[in-house]
Amino acid sequence: MRTFKLGRTGLEVTPVVYGAIIHMNETQEAANALVATAVDRGINYFDVAPSYKDAEVLLGPALEPYRSKVHLACKTGERTAEGSRRELLTSLKNLRTDHFDVYQFHALTTEQDLETVFAPGGAMETFLWAKKEGLIRNIGFSAHSEKIALQAMDLYDFDTVLFPMYWAMGLNTGWGDQVAERVRQSGAGLLAMKTLILRSWLPDEEKTYPKSWCKPIAG
Repeated sequence: MRTFKLGRTGLEVTPVVYGAIIHMNETQEAANALVATAVDRGINYFDVAPSYKDAEVLLGPALEPYRSKVHLACKTGERTAEGSRRELLTSLKNLRTDHFDVYQFHALTTEQDLETVFAPGGAMETFLWAKKEGLIRNIGFSAHSEKIALQAMDLYDFDTVLFPMYWAMGLNTGWGDQVAERVRQSGAGLLAMKTLILRSWLPDEEKTYPKSWCKPIAG
């Protein structure tokens, strides 16, 4: 599978990446098989988060034999230095690795999130410490709001941005264009999520793909 440069990170990543939320509530055997198949087919970028229940614990052993050949991204939903440092160290242990190639603020949602992260005692202190210590190589964030994503990029020169990019939102609306352009101008790497979704789940709709936050096109 061909690869692309992920902005200025220096990482060469495949156009299809691996969202490890799929391991949530699965067996270790299933995780081992899925990871082995993905690596065999050339996928080299894996993304996970502590909020995906037991996904980290399952991905760690499954990915361990291939760790030197792939890029591993993780996230923290903690906004304080103390909480994010604790979560980072736990994730490193769960995933059986000594570093993350990309470490991200998970789902920056409100201006209060940004204020807390960048304030004294905020999670950015952990990120900068961890990068200095070699525990993380690149600093990124995920968001679902254009406004918050743009404000975050005003506050720090992030290495990566994980943001929804899919046809229904972009069609004749221009939604996401400002984020994509800012990322391009900064030289950061743009990671697209929710690329194959159709829409949000309806309140009374059966979730045929329960690990997907939204209804996929195939659903």
